[in-house]
Amino acid sequence: MTISILRTDDAWWVATASGAAQIATPAATTGELLADRAAIEAASSGADTVPLDSLDLLSPVTAPCRVVAQMTNYASHVKDAGMDPKSVPLTFFRKASGSITGPFDDIVKPEHIRFLDYEVEIGVVIGRELPVGTTITDANLPDYVAGLVVTNDVSARDVQLPKTQFYESKSYPTFTPVGPNLVLLDRDELKRFGDLRLRLRVNGELRQDMRVDGDMLYSPVQALQALTRFQRLDPGDLVLTGTPVGTALSAPPKPMEIVGSLLPPAVKWKAFFTRQAKNSKYLAEGDVVETSVATDDHTIDLGTQRNTVRYA
Repeated sequence: MTISILRTDDAWWVATASGAAQIATPAATTGELLADRAAIEAASSGADTVPLDSLDLLSPVTAPCRVVAQMTNYASHVKDAGMDPKSVPLTFFRKASGSITGPFDDIVKPEHIRFLDYEVEIGVVIGRELPVGTTITDANLPDYVAGLVVTNDVSARDVQLPKTQFYESKSYPTFTPVGPNLVLLDRDELKRFGDLRLRLRVNGELRQDMRVDGDMLYSPVQALQALTRFQRLDPGDLVLTGTPVGTALSAPPKPMEIVGSLLPPAVKWKAFFTRQAKNSKYLAEGDVVETSVATDDHTIDLGTQRNTVRYA
């Protein structure tokens, strides 16, 4: 049975049927908490609880940590970007952990950003040291993955595209809402990763809705196999696993793409963003973004974020 970890400013909690039970632990970071499994288990069976809605929840993944993200990892998203899924390699980029924010905190758009986009993603939280050279298999994956979280890879497209700059465009403060739950999974539950459905709504309108199985290109096993060739990971680190179709950004029609490729870069991007300015799907001030991940039977439920967009 899954265990849902919650975090407030002064404590860690386990969500139970009757409310939230405080974990008796000195842990200050997610990595330290994951090492205190006895305290987590004790709280899971505790009788003393407080109402869940009385807690002011923070991200259950603490910063600083490593935040590594998979790029174009859903076939539907790849096709929407005008590419062939069969030709897309397994690739990564980094986000600053200073971008992590709470599941109900505001997403703040910097003044110089015009095109703010959203990407619902499943975050894999590392539970055990992964030195470079570690062998990852389907059999030992549960030894290294502690659990899963809902994440939103907020993106400044007018920085990302002209500069080909993923790090800056996705690393502004508040650009990675995480939580509300860090859901710890046992071996059998982790096998249901493919049953998870990602959903994102803006002001109640469903924008993204996709099940992992049949759309994800590279699984967490494949991602960690690739990462451990060159990147150490530690308990509490976060790996984002990509987003399906439905983001505000979409590839232009082929004729426009061909014409654009013949233009000087400055002219091409000016024309591109002039067209994008007519796209009402980019996030505006006051928009409410609801992001959730769960199996259709809700046996595994990572919870729902609700973040309001504010302009700096």
